Amino acid sequence: MLQTSSRLLRLLSLLQSRRQWSGRDLSERLEVDARTVRRDIERLRELGYPVHASSGLGGGYQLGPGSTMPPVLLNDDEAVAVAVALRAAAGSVGKMEETAIGLLAKLDQVLPARLRKRASGLHSVTLSLATAQPVPPVDLLTRIASACRDHLRIKMSYRDRDGKASSRTIEPLRLAHTGSRWYLVAWDTQREDWRTFRVDRVERLHSVGPQFVPRKFPGDIAAYVSQSIRHGSYRYRMKLRLQGAFEDLSRTVPRWCGQLEPAGVDACTLSMGADSPEMLVSMLVMIPADFEMLDSQELLPELRRVVERLQRSMHR
Repeated sequence: MLQTSSRLLRLLSLLQSRRQWSGRDLSERLEVDARTVRRDIERLRELGYPVHASSGLGGGYQLGPGSTMPPVLLNDDEAVAVAVALRAAAGSVGKMEETAIGLLAKLDQVLPARLRKRASGLHSVTLSLATAQPVPPVDLLTRIASACRDHLRIKMSYRDRDGKASSRTIEPLRLAHTGSRWYLVAWDTQREDWRTFRVDRVERLHSVGPQFVPRKFPGDIAAYVSQSIRHGSYRYRMKLRLQGAFEDLSRTVPRWCGQLEPAGVDACTLSMGADSPEMLVSMLVMIPADFEMLDSQELLPELRRVVERLQRSMHR
């Protein structure tokens, strides 16, 4: 039989690993009788762990939330995962750096040397490339996340990619994270359509509530967000028609140039987006096929200026 302190840690680990345990299952796992399990449960409660008990068919013990944060028992892989995730998250969520550093310092003090080496290995050989890219504060993210979960309307001030400010009333559905930016998928009540919002452009939440009945999203949310990010957030956008079969072009047109779709047996369309005419020209150069512009004819003068500048530079 395990000693009392070791048995308590084992019991806590079991309660954290599953939503509910029967008294019989805990007795078998700990190799003690039911009276000892009840006594150990009482010791955990005295230490601040809110262990709930229910009787009858389907009853048992469950570790629930409490008014204070008791110690959390982590296994080796969980401890390493927390350390790595904290370092990664601090760069994509604002106002988290100080909290993350404090928590990492606490972990570093209690981790065994073998785990401390694993947890710091990735960080020690990884370069963090500083960018001016804005990140949303953690309190804004948590408020939006709660509104998504509880189906609460949001009234907010938002600034679009051109810097134009507007007041929006939305029904939030889901947050999406690309690793560097956060996006919010929501029903825009004024425009009566689904929209994707960059969370770092949300300037203020004026109100959260009342509740709404969530709408069913028409399609795959991940695909919708990916397409919105790829095209909708750019200042300059165009659509091309390429000569060639989709099977062939999909192997030769770089994916970062845009979204390629079949348009018949020997043709495809390519939806492109960029933040500057120079970037659009560079993407056009990478397309290994003849094409015609299907829209955005107003961009032609700017694109020609870029091409003419390149020609003058090459003839000097």
